Amino acid sequence: MYTAASTREEHIPAASAPSSLFPPLGSKQARRRNRRRLQKMLGPSGGALPLASLNHISIVCRSVERSLDFYHNVLGFLPVRRPESFDFDGAWLFNYGIGIHLLQSEDPENMPPKREINPKDNHISFQCESLALVEKKLREMGIPYIQRRVEEGGIYVDQMFFHDPDGFMIEICNCENLPVISLSGELIMACKRVSPIHQQQQQQQMAQYLPQAIHVKEKSCA
Repeated sequence: MYTAASTREEHIPAASAPSSLFPPLGSKQARRRNRRRLQKMLGPSGGALPLASLNHISIVCRSVERSLDFYHNVLGFLPVRRPESFDFDGAWLFNYGIGIHLLQSEDPENMPPKREINPKDNHISFQCESLALVEKKLREMGIPYIQRRVEEGGIYVDQMFFHDPDGFMIEICNCENLPVISLSGELIMACKRVSPIHQQQQQQQMAQYLPQAIHVKEKSCA
């Protein structure tokens, strides 16, 4: 049984991060030594793949229809057209700059059962404008969740964890509060938000694309 704890939101911009998050680097000679040490530890980066951004995540599910309902009505993803050339069941959704690809399990009865919500388990994380509103919505929908708080140098990150219909874990957080610092102590970037698709646009396109969102492979009878 999961009990919901109260949420207290604290928004601390990265610009006001305490100096403990930005350790002094010392002289130029010390910085060069530090860079050489890190490069030796991590190895050359020139051979890394030339990636651009996250495109989608794929999730194997017991029921495409049930998971489609969850990712659309709980997380706000919009069903989109899926290539008709696929010869297996599934559905595609898109929002927040990424895609969710649902794959129908070939053996749904033997999929592992839903486990206890564990923040250290595999999961995908989304930022939000208001954790209090997220908590209110989860309560209204009767979705069990747990809460955690991370503190680093006076900066707080609040997290909420819950499961999709098949036990895959979702995190909602205000992670952009915490600046992204390289091992050498340099500020790399802040988490970037992508505006969600407008609700009215969702409703209009939902009616057009939903009938085409699920492609079920026809099975021939012997």
